[in-house]
Amino acid sequence: MKNVTAPTSDSWLNALIESLKNPAEAAAYLSVALEVESPDSQLLRAEFQDVIDARLRGNNLSKEAQMHHQKLDKIISESGASEIYTLIALLDALGFKLRVILKEDELEIGE
Repeated sequence: MKNVTAPTSDSWLNALIESLKNPAEAAAYLSVALEVESPDSQLLRAEFQDVIDARLRGNNLSKEAQMHHQKLDKIISESGASEIYTLIALLDALGFKLRVILKEDELEIGE
């Protein structure tokens, strides 16, 4: 019988973080995080942290982004992200959808 090594419990997280180094993957990941039917502030915080961790691993996180992340994380932890989810609900009621796109893609959309 062949010996099979089971992956460690955090290997999926490492794979996720590696995939989030790709800006397009990170944008899609955050867009999905904002589309959940049952809002969960802890999940939203974790998903932002995953993107931040990917940027840190890639040595691609500015001090400004770090500062904004810390501020947003504090707001979400204190308010349960009610402001964000209320905005999303209002946009949905108006027939709109909030999504995260790359800045480069914004130029293509506007043309």
